[in-house]
Amino acid sequence: MSIEIANESGVDVDERRLLGVARYVLKSLRIHPLAELSVLLVDEAEMSALHERWMDEPGPTDVLSFPMDELRPGRIDAEIDPDAEPAMLGDVVLCPTVAARQARAAGHSPQEELELLLVHGILHLLGYDHGEEQEEREMFALQRELLTGWHAERPHRSSRRR
Repeated sequence: MSIEIANESGVDVDERRLLGVARYVLKSLRIHPLAELSVLLVDEAEMSALHERWMDEPGPTDVLSFPMDELRPGRIDAEIDPDAEPAMLGDVVLCPTVAARQARAAGHSPQEELELLLVHGILHLLGYDHGEEQEEREMFALQRELLTGWHAERPHRSSRRR
């Protein structure tokens, strides 16, 4: 799996943990092992610009997802389809300062919030959405399941389970 993380936010984050959670999610969802994902961390000014340009909404947001190829879990699983080819999943853009504010309100660490947002963003790349009530239940249940699995796999490093 090729996962690139670029931190242009000016905020110190644990990129190794972000890489680990991304790998865990893609493996759990049986995404082709050669698939590519890009994660970009930006400051509030850049996130505001992206949010306004692509979502036509003012101000910064916590996470944006930009899918490249139309993929679904299992569809590019090499075990299910040996002829499946790796693909570019897309980009997940995170804003650590917005995440830090949300983390304080939620009562957990900024790193945990970034991990939650990264899982959320990856699910969007894979076609999950939360515009409708049923979609929201499905997406958020899978998000919780993935985060719980991630924390269970690394209990000695996780300060809190969801």
